Amino acid sequence: MSSRSDSSLFARFAARSRQRLARADRTTAAVVCVSLTAGVLTFAVAATLFSHHSANHDEGVYLTQAALLLGGQLEFHAGALADAFHPWFFVEDGGRLYPKYSPVPAATYAISMALFDEPRVTLAVIAAGNAALVYLLGAMTVGRRAGVAAAVLFAASPMAILTGATFLSYAPTTFFNLLFAVAYLRSVRDGSTAAAGVAGAAIGIAFFARPLTAVLFAAPFICHALWRVGSAISAEGLGISSLPDPVRRHGLTALFGTLFVGVTLAYNLRITGSPLTFPYQAFAPMDGPGFGERRILGHSVEYTLPLALESNGYALRELATRWVAAGPLGTLLAFVGGAVAVRRWRAGVDLAGADPTGSADSAEPSGDGERTGTLSFRRTAALLLAGVAVSVVVGNLFFWGTHNALATLSDPTDGLAALFGPFYHFDLLVPLSVFGGLGVAAAARALPRLRAAIAARTGSERSARAAVAVLVAVALVVASGAAVTAASDPIERNAAVDAKHEAAYAPFDETEFTDALVFVPTPYGEWLGHPFQELRNGPGLDGDAVYALDRDPEEDFAVLDAYPNRTIYRYGYRGVWTSDPADRVTPKLEPIEVRSGSRADAETTVGVPERVDSARVRVETRRGEGRAEYTVADPEAGDPLSVEWSIGSDGVRLADAPNESVSVDPAGDVAILTVTLFAPDGSTFTYRQEATVRTDDDEVVGGEAVGGGEGDVEVVWPPERSVCRLVTDCGSEGTYLPDQPDEHSEWVVFETRAEASD
Repeated sequence: MSSRSDSSLFARFAARSRQRLARADRTTAAVVCVSLTAGVLTFAVAATLFSHHSANHDEGVYLTQAALLLGGQLEFHAGALADAFHPWFFVEDGGRLYPKYSPVPAATYAISMALFDEPRVTLAVIAAGNAALVYLLGAMTVGRRAGVAAAVLFAASPMAILTGATFLSYAPTTFFNLLFAVAYLRSVRDGSTAAAGVAGAAIGIAFFARPLTAVLFAAPFICHALWRVGSAISAEGLGISSLPDPVRRHGLTALFGTLFVGVTLAYNLRITGSPLTFPYQAFAPMDGPGFGERRILGHSVEYTLPLALESNGYALRELATRWVAAGPLGTLLAFVGGAVAVRRWRAGVDLAGADPTGSADSAEPSGDGERTGTLSFRRTAALLLAGVAVSVVVGNLFFWGTHNALATLSDPTDGLAALFGPFYHFDLLVPLSVFGGLGVAAAARALPRLRAAIAARTGSERSARAAVAVLVAVALVVASGAAVTAASDPIERNAAVDAKHEAAYAPFDETEFTDALVFVPTPYGEWLGHPFQELRNGPGLDGDAVYALDRDPEEDFAVLDAYPNRTIYRYGYRGVWTSDPADRVTPKLEPIEVRSGSRADAETTVGVPERVDSARVRVETRRGEGRAEYTVADPEAGDPLSVEWSIGSDGVRLADAPNESVSVDPAGDVAILTVTLFAPDGSTFTYRQEATVRTDDDEVVGGEAVGGGEGDVEVVWPPERSVCRLVTDCGSEGTYLPDQPDEHSEWVVFETRAEASD
């Protein structure tokens, strides 16, 4: 009888083991599927929605930094030309140019650049890794089924998708924060010193990447570790020859974390000259955490606690209603999961919904006195996750970045937060997803009870099953609709930005550069990569294309002198560049050259429409003195009007003008020729061209070269041309596009030629 009982017990145990293995296999397959889907989706979004990068110009900073790392450099060495090559968010220091950001995120992008020549692979790997780590964290905290749901919720959150598909630091830092949390909990649950070491290294790397983000995420874990260490010392004492297990493990975590803090300080010392001065502080000393005056570049604000509460309150509302999976429904699931956790805690049952003595969905305790049981461990993990939510929310009150990301408070379509969500709160997705996963799992567990209740009331098992199936289908439709609604607006806004970028970069997509020098405009000030972040230089400033800012004549000639044998281009556009994606520009990539000789003779021909009373021809320079002009009465409509002028060391001369000579600054100047047509109704139309010139003489005054000598003349040709209505200078709004005649009236003709003579 005893033998048969033993056999029956063994059979039940074997059957239960097979069931557990089958469930584990299905769970593993589900997690792999979710992670791979997250990675593929992120790569696809990065390659399509952000095909020319996003409206956040920090992407170019990280990719430039990644290229520097691949070149074995931490900075550019541009010498006297630093201003011409100054990238966005780089600090200039005596000819050095170094980024304000930590190299950790850039290093992750550099890896896939080196292996695959495609940095988007890193985005996919990080997205997949984050989803897998959220599962592991959820499985340890609220069970495997809830962990799978948590991974889905995290991967489906619009903020995770859109922010994770950009070359920014938020998703990579969260990856290391999640790795820290999983390893830390493993070290607590299993007593693993290896996991403790991994936890320390992970949070140390996260600190190197984003110090404030890492500190806020780790704060609850640090408090827990200190409590455990204090309790162990109080209970066991602190021996000389041996240490209590919590002291040993948490000490190892602290050691590895501190080592990477040391690496961070060493990097600071190498870059800024002080271990306590971070590069972002060198760039903008008033950009760090704290209240009072906060400032970066030309933007400043008096950051007060009421403003912090208003800004962060709005950001949290946006996060809860727009940027988590399924929007407000996803947030509701998180609150439901939190309520379920509290109820189960009070009932003394496992947070995974099973008796802690053992089930397929709960983690078994290891057994020694130091390691916690399942129930206590899950409670601890849940408390730590809730603590992360509190520390992230409270900690971000002290940083004005959320206020800046929102741009205009109360407008969900304004600012970078409208495109990517309140990304400084990115780590909030972790507890929201885990507790949301518990809400989903609790709802799934309730379905059999609901079916039984319906069957008891109706007396029909088939009707009960049909009713539950309809309920699940409706829930899925509602959830899918909420998810699409939450993601559609930011996707549309980002798509409009990408379409604007695609149009602006069209000439570059059609041109293959070989040993080229490209001058680019400065709509937002003298920054490379702001806004044109695809136009980046390599570590040696010597690639197939070198990009330089188009600035003052003297500075442009310094760049031309440094790159004498390159094919030169000038990038421009018709229109005004703004942050509004609806404001499109028509681009122009124009080959230019430097023509030199003792003199440059030029002729400009313009078209004249009907009903023009007169035309005024004028030449002047930006830095010189004087002006030469003459008037043409009753120009013949339909016949082109030709103007002859010349540039020499004695200045700019306009043929047929009484005062025909205009002085030139020999170090570099701009010769400006305008032909203004006057109509009887008082309206005007102006052809304007600006030619960058340089002579080797001293200053020219009144047509006389002070210092003597004929000297050589250098002219950048063709000049910049624009056509303006009602005004004589309309900037880029009137840029002339010779290769796109449909952009102008059919009578508009603007031809110019120049010949340099020895």
